[in-house]
This record gives sequence, structure tokens and C-alpha cells, in this order.
Amino acid sequence: MANAASMREEAETIAVKALGFVAADPELLPRFLAITGIEVHSIRKAASEPGFLA
Repeated sequence: MANAASMREEAETIAVKALGFVAADPELLPRFLAITGIEVHSIRKAASEPGFLA
């Protein structure tokens, strides 16, 4: 059975992959930016914050 730390790490990995998927899509990225209010140059910094990936 996985412990809490490994489950959190797996969840963060999935969230980062999802963010990469959105960022690579020229139709999804502008919508994501508009909905979240984040600017494109701030994505990397925001992704390092646990609350952003939640």
C-alpha cells in the first residue's frame, strides 16, 4: 500500500503532466490562462506552489 508521501508525489506528477498537456495545446492554453487569471510567464513559478496543482 502506498504511503501518503508517495501518493502526494504521484498526484503532483499527474498534475504537472496535465499542465503540460494544456500548455502544449494552442486552443486550451489561452482558455486556461483566461479562466485562472495567470499570465503565461508565471506558469512555471505557479506550478511550484502546491495549491496551484491542487
